Amino acid sequence: MSEPARQAPSPETALRSSASTAPLRDWLAIMRATVSETKPVETQEVEPAPVETDIEARSAAWSPRLVSAAAKSAEAADEDVAEIMAENMMLKARLRIEAERRDELQIILAQEIRELRAHIAEEVGKMEDLRSERDLWRARCEALAAPLFQVQPR
Repeated sequence: MSEPARQAPSPETALRSSASTAPLRDWLAIMRATVSETKPVETQEVEPAPVETDIEARSAAWSPRLVSAAAKSAEAADEDVAEIMAENMMLKARLRIEAERRDELQIILAQEIRELRAHIAEEVGKMEDLRSERDLWRARCEALAAPLFQVQPR
């Protein structure tokens, strides 16, 4: 094998590398170009040479058009299927990204809720301390005021 042939990238690896870095539309354009390059060669090999008779000479317009129309509709169907599959892959990727975002948001929200609960528990604890302090002062005040309100005998 010659040296340049070893170094030249194969069309398959070139398509893979460009498809992995290019956007979806570029990938579809490459796929369509590849399909359009390969299909005419195949259809030329498959199509039989038309045999001209008097009937076919008069109505030559319909028979090749039907064969080519069928080939074109098959190409169009293949392109449509390829486009639908590419769109499906793109939608699945978007769905996966959205699911990951949702999971990240749920994790963030759970952490925020934990922090809020801890803050609320801290504030409730402070309120309980204030209530117990209030009750202590109330008891002291009542103890100090009790002698003032006692009725003294005359």
